[in-house]
Amino acid sequence: MTRTGKQYLESLRDGRQVWLDGELVTDITTHPAFRNTAKSIADLYDLTHEPALVDTLTVPGADGDRVHRAYEIPRSYEDLVARRKAYKVWSEASFGFLGRSPDYMAGGIAGFQAVPDIFATDTFDGRANVEAYHRRMSQGDLYPTFTITNPQIDRTKPASEQEEDDLYVRVVKEQDNGIVVRGAKMIGTAAVFGDEVIVGTIEPLAPQDVEYALSFSIPIDTPGLKFISRTSYEAAARSVFDNPLSSRFDENDALLVCDDVFVPWERVLVYRDVRASLLQWWGTAAWPNFVHQAATRFWTKMEFLSGLAILIAKANNSYELPPVQNQIGKIMGWLTIARSMVLAAEAAYEPVPGGEGVRINNEIASAHRAMSGDLYPKMLQEVKLIAGGGLIQLPASGLDLLHPELGGLVKKYVRSPGHPAERRMKLFKLAWDALGSEFASRHEQYERFYHGAPHIYFPSIVRDGNPELLEALVEKCMSGYELADEPGVAG
Repeated sequence: MTRTGKQYLESLRDGRQVWLDGELVTDITTHPAFRNTAKSIADLYDLTHEPALVDTLTVPGADGDRVHRAYEIPRSYEDLVARRKAYKVWSEASFGFLGRSPDYMAGGIAGFQAVPDIFATDTFDGRANVEAYHRRMSQGDLYPTFTITNPQIDRTKPASEQEEDDLYVRVVKEQDNGIVVRGAKMIGTAAVFGDEVIVGTIEPLAPQDVEYALSFSIPIDTPGLKFISRTSYEAAARSVFDNPLSSRFDENDALLVCDDVFVPWERVLVYRDVRASLLQWWGTAAWPNFVHQAATRFWTKMEFLSGLAILIAKANNSYELPPVQNQIGKIMGWLTIARSMVLAAEAAYEPVPGGEGVRINNEIASAHRAMSGDLYPKMLQEVKLIAGGGLIQLPASGLDLLHPELGGLVKKYVRSPGHPAERRMKLFKLAWDALGSEFASRHEQYERFYHGAPHIYFPSIVRDGNPELLEALVEKCMSGYELADEPGVAG
């Protein structure tokens, strides 16, 4: 049975080591840097108990209890559509700003289970552990998070040739009952809010990097596991009125540090196999499942920004102007591209190679990585142009409206036809939080690199596409004429 938001929040009070500004945070459900976002995630869990949404968000599990739909292995086009509808409900709850909500990695785990043989290697057979992982997380309705990126120490050298041997997570000791690991991973997005974190490596490793070729999933409160958080935008928010997004949807990013962490064998998925550590992500259905959730969320985020542009134009009384209509049309065209790619990837679904079930079209999934990273900054720029100086000239706080001396002035000068001061301030405060704040800057950078850097995803489009077919079309054209066929050319 899916858990309630209250049950989720209670699970976070487990003694996990989350560090922020040199402080050990003892309870993220009450700390001003985390509590509102934790509540927003709790609200997602509560949605699974809404009678009108139960069948959208959940399916019957193997034991008869209902589990989140993201944990199910899709087996048809209809399953993919149903899966996307579940993703859409949760993404709309945060307007697309919670990028690593619990359904993201849940889809990844279902992707692992779809191709379990990837985890059977000469050095370790992780198939039973993968099955147990899928069962544990789905039946417990747990929040799986992950850290799979090595720190940016020296990108010119493989893991085993870094200046210290524990800069990346590696095995330092093998025991009868498990392994001891040491090192770090970066960009643990939303990791501090999870129940378990899977640690692995998504980038290729060199053959000599076997000590780093592993993956495992452990509880967030495992001894020796530390999370060092970046600046909290939620903590810096003045109020929900003044910072409506950053105050509620700051999923945080943290550096994960393993300080001689013990990992039982039953928690290990890949061990000492460079090929399997890569194929875990790229050879199973995990990555297409990631993109399916992310593309649905991105579509939702583009809807939000499009609506923001329309409301801003109307507040500025410029919506009907032809140049603004051109801008709105451009924005809505980009939104249609984002939506269409999701629908097309589902319609062009394909069987999971070497496994069971189906996945969204891999070629379109690869292209989505490039599209989203390119379009998101353009979308922000276009909405900013529509907003103009109104984004800058805003009173510091909505409370200025209530000030005995300033309130009248604000109400007189911060308004527009049909938009009294409070509504206009509310709209433009929201717009600044989405477009120009530190929170907004993080999201722009995040969307640019959501599924890797350009030098990673552009070559993958070539790899996952069909360049031979494109060549053949041009060759067919050229084969239809010859120089010898030109008038006056001797045979």
